[in-house]
Amino acid sequence: MYGKENLTMLTDFYELTMANGFFENGHGNQITYFDMFFRKVPDGGGVAIMAGLDQVIQYLKNLSFSAEDIAYLRSKKLFSEKFLEYLANFKFCCDVWAIPEGTPIFPHEPLITVRGPAIQAQFVETMILLAVNHQSLIATKTNRIVRAASGRAVMEFGSRRAQGFNGAVYGARAAYIGGCVGTACAIADREFGIPALGTMAHSWVQLFDNEYEAFKAYAQVYPQSCTLLVDTYNVLKSGIPNAIRVFNEVLVPNGYRPKGIRLDSGDITYLSKKARKMLDDAGFPDCQICASNSLDEYIIRDMILQGACVDTFGVGERLITASSDPVFGGVYKLAAVEKDGVITPRIKVSENVAKITNPGFKKVWRLFDRDSGKAIADVITMHDEVIDDTKPYEIFDPEHVWKRKTIENFIAKPLQAEIFRAGECVYTSPSVQNIREHCRHQMNTIWDEVLRFENPHRYYVDLSQALWDEKHKLLSQHGQ
Repeated sequence: MYGKENLTMLTDFYELTMANGFFENGHGNQITYFDMFFRKVPDGGGVAIMAGLDQVIQYLKNLSFSAEDIAYLRSKKLFSEKFLEYLANFKFCCDVWAIPEGTPIFPHEPLITVRGPAIQAQFVETMILLAVNHQSLIATKTNRIVRAASGRAVMEFGSRRAQGFNGAVYGARAAYIGGCVGTACAIADREFGIPALGTMAHSWVQLFDNEYEAFKAYAQVYPQSCTLLVDTYNVLKSGIPNAIRVFNEVLVPNGYRPKGIRLDSGDITYLSKKARKMLDDAGFPDCQICASNSLDEYIIRDMILQGACVDTFGVGERLITASSDPVFGGVYKLAAVEKDGVITPRIKVSENVAKITNPGFKKVWRLFDRDSGKAIADVITMHDEVIDDTKPYEIFDPEHVWKRKTIENFIAKPLQAEIFRAGECVYTSPSVQNIREHCRHQMNTIWDEVLRFENPHRYYVDLSQALWDEKHKLLSQHGQ
């Protein structure tokens, strides 16, 4: 099974040196709380999408140090034998909460919270960030592209341009969560059930003596799903005419209809209009036109505005790499420590205001309007707080506290789910198909103004009064 390998040692080396230091200084079993969150939506967007949690779960389930791992660490001559013995008998025992995959997410709210011994809670930082940063980035980019397509299907075609094989496989998974209808990546179909899609390459056409023979051979092999790539030589002078000839000579006499043609070069908007008329005039109005070739949300939006007759889009490099803004920027920060059952908040202070953390063991709530079902705002509270949605509730901007609003007639829902309890997984990951549907449904709760590509409306992530008070008490203590 793909992705079941032990990735325990896929970690930053300083996680190991810190773990050894915690162990040697008697802090290894100190109970700590860490939050994973991000600070900025990529591409200047108004909303991101949570993805990658299932890979975090698989990683945490398989945490263990092999004899080879221990031998490698011993060879570094940095780690005590008692610490190496601890690692040899390592068993994950943390509690973990997380926002489910496919959920719209916003800056500064805890996506994943880990509670447990300092050694363990610190050590898992790298893989949590790696999995969630990557897949959330791709799911977010994909959703922008899918929204730009205005109901037309988008296929993920990026495997060959991804950063490595894991980038291709998990990028395909994230793209499906974000709204793609399928992928060119065969292994993603085998492992996750994401529909594998594809037609032919230019090499198929070039291999035959002429374009007509290439199309004819393909139609004979795949009469039920015949989509022909028509731009190898000349779209309008040979590609479309040869495709129509094959449709009439091979498919129609045997009771089949063509599935489509694909345009992969040239002025696709212009060519699609001409191709549509030629196909319609030939009696094939049901033959779809697929467009590919370095597309992104802006190009797709402009093509549609210009009247392109395109039914589906194949998007590759700019989706799978999120090339316009390729870093999600999630971070993992200590938020609290616990001793004898007493939780003491911790804060990171910075001259860069955006890098000041929200302290303490927290909970994230989303407030929905009861009438429209739309999300009003998110509120981060202390973990033991409850938002009573039977009563009016005041929210306020945590930076500009005079901006206050009392909301009524709303539903308050906590966003995080319990994932691990004392090291045992208590969460059943949904299928990627169910995650995709959850994403579609939840994105419909976000106002269109937040979904704009340019200058989106700011969706408010507020702090409860208790959390705001705690944060400013700690800032005062640290001279801010």
